[in-house]
Amino acid sequence: MIGTTKAAKLLNISPRRLRYLIAKNRVYGAYKIGKTWVMPVVDGLPKIKTASHGPNSTWNKVKTPAQSFVHINRQLIGKELDNGEFAPVISVKCRNQNTYSSRVVIPGPCTIIYEYENPQTKCGARVWIETYSEPMPANGCTYEEIIAKITEKTQTKSQKSPNKSDSKGFAKKSHRVPA
Repeated sequence: MIGTTKAAKLLNISPRRLRYLIAKNRVYGAYKIGKTWVMPVVDGLPKIKTASHGPNSTWNKVKTPAQSFVHINRQLIGKELDNGEFAPVISVKCRNQNTYSSRVVIPGPCTIIYEYENPQTKCGARVWIETYSEPMPANGCTYEEIIAKITEKTQTKSQKSPNKSDSKGFAKKSHRVPA
């Protein structure tokens, strides 16, 4: 036997809504002791009658897991970070996060998709992996962190190598594209 506040937390609804359901005789076995409503628990939840009309009940529904996408960012292939390592190119998009890593473990079923004419709308990938189980990237970081490390390296390179001069003493500008 539990009270209205504890039962409301179990059902993920407000206590006022639960008292309204009790007033409409929709909670099985609910009765009042003094000023407090108590109700029996069946399988961990109070049993509630379904209404004959109106919307279906929405409490404590199992949410479908978010679909995750794993793809390769081609722009980062071969880019070196400031510590001499290569930038991670595997992008894991899970819920509202985008994590880059060099190794990803997918602990469940997954599907590899190739659609050349209909690329993925968010990032333009033509080949990606879809999964409902959450991928586990090893030592992941964000895109902003990677770009910051790459730009630090290119700035230090440009500071070390000043303009080259030819044999006549005139300074030549370097036409190299920063990595």
